[in-house]
Amino acid sequence: MATPSYDIVVIGSGPGGYETAIRATQLGFKTAIIEKNKLGGVCLNIGCIPTKALLKSAEVMAQMNHLGDYGLSFGGDGAPAIEPDFAAVVKRSRGVADKMNKGVGFLMKKNKIDVIMGKATLQGGGKIAIEPSETMDGEKVGEKGEVTAKHIIVATGARAREIPPLPVDGKKVVDYKQAMLQTEKPGSLLVVGAGAIGVEFAYVYHHMGTEVTIVEVQDRLVPVEDKDVSKELERAYKKMGVTVMTGVQLKEVNTKGKKVKATITTKKGDETLEFDQVLSAVGVVGNVEGIGLEEVGVKVERGAIQVDEYFRTGVDGIYAIGDVIGAPWLAHVASHEGITCVEKIAQDEGNTEVHPHPIDYNNVPGCTYCQPQIGSVGYTEDAAKEAGYEVKVGKFPFTASGKAAAIGDTTGFVKVVYDAKYGEWLGCHIIGHEATEMIAEAVTARTLETTAHEVMAAMHPHPTLSEAVMEATRAAYGMPINI
Repeated sequence: MATPSYDIVVIGSGPGGYETAIRATQLGFKTAIIEKNKLGGVCLNIGCIPTKALLKSAEVMAQMNHLGDYGLSFGGDGAPAIEPDFAAVVKRSRGVADKMNKGVGFLMKKNKIDVIMGKATLQGGGKIAIEPSETMDGEKVGEKGEVTAKHIIVATGARAREIPPLPVDGKKVVDYKQAMLQTEKPGSLLVVGAGAIGVEFAYVYHHMGTEVTIVEVQDRLVPVEDKDVSKELERAYKKMGVTVMTGVQLKEVNTKGKKVKATITTKKGDETLEFDQVLSAVGVVGNVEGIGLEEVGVKVERGAIQVDEYFRTGVDGIYAIGDVIGAPWLAHVASHEGITCVEKIAQDEGNTEVHPHPIDYNNVPGCTYCQPQIGSVGYTEDAAKEAGYEVKVGKFPFTASGKAAAIGDTTGFVKVVYDAKYGEWLGCHIIGHEATEMIAEAVTARTLETTAHEVMAAMHPHPTLSEAVMEATRAAYGMPINI
């Protein structure tokens, strides 16, 4: 049989991969996508989507335990007689993931994209070898074969990082994938790492009834966020009953006994604590191994494929996008990188209707989906000052928001950072209810180079949480109305 040939082949079908493939077909390219596991990649199957389902179950559980705050009662004494069914919670999240997986399959058919299941290995000269592989469910997929492509886009994503003191065994020491799929919850859990993954799983397990402790080597939770946001999240977590240990380091774990003994180095010395389970949430590393990158001359440094501003590697016809090229490890970043990549390919081949531009990585929204949620974009206050800006900073607490009071959750605030000279919106940092939905306003406004005065002039509906953005901006300029 003749070897199938394509204009573009995408290796990996996560959001970056499948959205890239769809945009490629819209631009008239004959396109295929190769996937060794399940359509949708980590995000749809064991990442972004199912974790949000788990978080929603935890949020509902938290609300049920505060029915009295809303003038509601359940049971004779007014306390909610409710217990979490952890296996059912996990089953629901898997159902959400499966539905999204099928949705990606539909999109591939709709856009006439060939789906090739199996493990891909670059052979050079536009050739890709295909070998059978096994999915996360143990299903054997794919057949031995080969395809060729003029352009190959590597979108193989990332996996959980392991560190020497914390070898993952899948039982007593787990990574995010295993923490998501296990159907029995531990009585006590140590979460190592207080980034988005760590604090999200801490929230889930706490509200499922697990005793949770978070340890973080840096001096605060979510250390990439504005310091005020970190302080507010720590306050909220301690209030809900999560033990927070920052500025400490995990020295070692001993899994030989019935429980896990974790030795933690603090300012006062070593402390050994016992837990039923430990969750390693110390970041991710790109999937660069075993796909032939070095063999065909693609440069890899510290686990990341090296690319230019349009995602071209140093090898003609080979590109890379998403987690495999390094931080920020976010699904929406991968999608935008892939679309920019294929539009540049189209432009280089004579398409005058597309006008791709390099991505502004300082306007990438970051979202953390625990409660309170966190949404942020641009410079933190400290980073703006370090960059040489004279800043105007405004903050509006949700305790002063009528909508937040009506919702029953006044935790958090909106913090805005503006350039004092020109009014440029340098950064926005939100912690509170629906922060991840609200941050898009700042991203759009910054894309349009909106100034503080335009934000204040833009009428925000009342009562809404989004009013807090306008109010924080007023506060930055000494004109607060509602505080």
